[in-house]
Amino acid sequence: MKNLLPLDVDKKLTVIYRVEAGCLGPDGLNYISGFCKFAQSELQTLDSGYIVWNITHRADKTLPEIQYGLVGKTIDSRKVEKYLSAFGNTIDDFEGQLSEHLATLISQFMSTYEGSGH
Repeated sequence: MKNLLPLDVDKKLTVIYRVEAGCLGPDGLNYISGFCKFAQSELQTLDSGYIVWNITHRADKTLPEIQYGLVGKTIDSRKVEKYLSAFGNTIDDFEGQLSEHLATLISQFMSTYEGSGH
């Protein structure tokens, strides 16, 4: 299936990742909006052939940290696993890599504020 990339946008997996302000430190609420915009722009090219990213603030703790959708509908982890397997990936590996990538982005983002005296 890799030779069919990039997929049409309506066939891509939507990944909604909700970032908690606390991961940006005690003043995270001051930075969360800017971080989400930064992370969104940085992730746009990551697996862009079959993923649509939506990085947002997790203001509502009742919503899951990560949510997947396809064709405008939320899908469960079993369907996500099946979808990702078509691209040689597993949900565990995908989420692990995403967490590592976001941790790196948090460090990069926060270092710009620390270095600028904010």
